[in-house]
Amino acid sequence: MAESRIEITDNLDLLLGVLPPRVRQQLDAIPALDSLIEVVLDLGRPPEARFPSGVMTLNQGYVTREDLDFMVARVGAFTKDNRAGIERTLHRISALRNRFGEIVGLTCRVGRAVYGTVEIVRDVIESGKSVLILGRPGVGKTTLLREAARVLADELGRRVVIVDTSNEIAGDGDIPHPGIGRARRMQVPTPDLQHAVMIEAVENHMPEVVVIDEIGTEAEALAARTIAERGVQLIATAHGNSLENLITNPTLADLIGGIQSVTLGDEEARRRRTQKTVLERKAPPTFDTLIEIHSQERFAVHPDVASVVDALLRHQPARPELRLRRPDGGVDREAPAPTVAPSVGSNRSEPSRRITRIFPYAVSRERLERAIREIDAPAAVCTHPRDADMVLTLRALARKHPKKLRELMTHAVPVHAVNANTVGKLMDFLREQFDVEHGLDAEQQVALREAEDAIASAIAERRAIELEPQNAYVRRLQHQLADAYGLESESVGTQPFRRLIIRPIAGTPARQRMAGGFRQNFA
Repeated sequence: MAESRIEITDNLDLLLGVLPPRVRQQLDAIPALDSLIEVVLDLGRPPEARFPSGVMTLNQGYVTREDLDFMVARVGAFTKDNRAGIERTLHRISALRNRFGEIVGLTCRVGRAVYGTVEIVRDVIESGKSVLILGRPGVGKTTLLREAARVLADELGRRVVIVDTSNEIAGDGDIPHPGIGRARRMQVPTPDLQHAVMIEAVENHMPEVVVIDEIGTEAEALAARTIAERGVQLIATAHGNSLENLITNPTLADLIGGIQSVTLGDEEARRRRTQKTVLERKAPPTFDTLIEIHSQERFAVHPDVASVVDALLRHQPARPELRLRRPDGGVDREAPAPTVAPSVGSNRSEPSRRITRIFPYAVSRERLERAIREIDAPAAVCTHPRDADMVLTLRALARKHPKKLRELMTHAVPVHAVNANTVGKLMDFLREQFDVEHGLDAEQQVALREAEDAIASAIAERRAIELEPQNAYVRRLQHQLADAYGLESESVGTQPFRRLIIRPIAGTPARQRMAGGFRQNFA
């Protein structure tokens, strides 16, 4: 893949121009203004400027109604979703209103057109297949959509139509932002009409590619399937961080083929070594390929959504291709391990390893399933003890021998116990039970490399660094790594966004030197 340089344009002066003069005056004096994320003005409070490193209070008195009126008069009209913009820019001004409909707060978010971000997945975008993009808010999904539309329209000459809800992709005003190139933009008056505009785009304007931001309702998922069935390439984002999120989301599951419960015959259940009632995919996915954006530098690509969904439904791990953007703009690829999951209806045989069926009693089914996925244990959770190879319960409960547990023991199924109903303890049990190695997989290695880079920055720049969200096991390793360097670390947020913040504290050079080979001990 060709190397590319990422360029950013933000028209920041146009946003500063609509701010009250006293607020702009203080912002102009900030050296790191290029990294500004947003400015917040709430009535009766000091204005705030938000940066990746934290929030800065602007000591220019309190926000008045005159300040808010000054801004409202200088931006475009607010729509039903309380958003306005500045014409031909990507900046977004969102309003807070009181119960009488009066504006009492404004959030002024800086919009940036980023050129070069698509290079990491350019081959996927240009393949002609429909692509679904997932990632947490603020990670860059809309930016990637905008760049993809420009590349397809300008460099490949395809007919591209953008369905632009709240002017997120192409900016405010009747003339779209130049960041979308020659792509055409259809504005959506309110979010609840997005599905209708999606169908209108195909029926009226003969696009080869339709670009959509944030598919979030059942009507929009149905419209997406209708478009895909007409042979139009779809490039869209959806709510969720990973493919697993869509499987458990009944509203959006149709994007990946839909999920249904199927009852197997006795012979088929024995052949699969699973319970008789299983989940299977209902139909071909709307999207052929799925991209998970973990960070601006790390993407995971699932090139065949159908096979990955089938594998996850049979309790096998998803193995995407990881792509890492280097500082010089190049891309490193980490190929996935060979897939072992057959598609629905396939005559290929199941993988050779034996799957142990576990019935959880007083143990969280969700946590047990997560623990199985985390370490790729050859196990599955079943819903009835008659289908189980073992019963798993809590040690404190097992000592009391309740009636229900005694009944389970009469099925001649071995009963095992764990000390606590936590993912960590369940993972420890599974590792011991199935002799699973404690080595790190590719994604965990990347997470520790990210922690090492953050530690180096925290030491050199004497500032706090926030890491990407990780599971509890990886966060524990990151905590240990930070401690080995003599730094402070803290887990913040809630799952699935819980992550570490690493802060510099007084530490000895000796501890920092000896930590250089610390990560190797985990590999």
